[in-house]
Amino acid sequence: MLVALLESFGRRALQLFETAGQIVILFVQTLQQMRHLNIRHAIVQMSHLGVDSLPIVLLTVLFTGMVLTVQTAHEFIKYGAQSSVGGVVAIAMGRELSPVLSGVVVAGRVGAAITAEIGSMKVTEQIDALRVMATDPVAYLVAPRLVACVFMVPVLVVFADAIGVVGGYLVATLYAGIGSFTYINSIKVFAVVNDITGGLVKSMFFGGIIAIVGCYKGLTTASGAAGVGRATTESVVLSIILIFISNYFLSLVLYR
Repeated sequence: MLVALLESFGRRALQLFETAGQIVILFVQTLQQMRHLNIRHAIVQMSHLGVDSLPIVLLTVLFTGMVLTVQTAHEFIKYGAQSSVGGVVAIAMGRELSPVLSGVVVAGRVGAAITAEIGSMKVTEQIDALRVMATDPVAYLVAPRLVACVFMVPVLVVFADAIGVVGGYLVATLYAGIGSFTYINSIKVFAVVNDITGGLVKSMFFGGIIAIVGCYKGLTTASGAAGVGRATTESVVLSIILIFISNYFLSLVLYR
């Protein structure tokens, strides 16, 4: 019993390290292929992966900012700290909530789309057709999507920061009775530039994780349509897990 358990654990650990190594190799290969990047293809991916994700990201972060203010405003007022509400909301949105929630939403929408698209190409042998035509699949498929995600996720986070603070403002002024000047002034007093730029740096890493994991799962898809569905699910789950893990270490580095 114990031996079987240890064998299962060891097998899973080896699979985990193998997957991690293959993802790193794919990332390095993608960087090497950047000189062959198709700019037009990358712009199309920016529109598809970034712009089309804006509504759901804004909706998610808007209500998150509103809920955060609902949960904190009355407690702050109770202890006479209503002048801190705007600053707390802005810092929380800029440092953590906007980049993390945007990353999770994009992982669910974009990561799944990347894996499904490339996975369908893999099972229908279109990837092999690209190689036959002397076209590197990494340069043609992975590099544009990596560039699109790394550039567009921070753009989404900028809009998310703004809409999250606006949502908090609406709740603070209309529901909690905090004055407009008090809310806005607290942002000026407590929030600093690094609160925003740190979140943007995080979002660049999150975008890279989403693109590389999505492409890796797509390129390693097997077993037909069922394999595409399985790879898509694994892609989203792995991307979200890596986003949360990397968020911890990035926070240690950026906000020491």
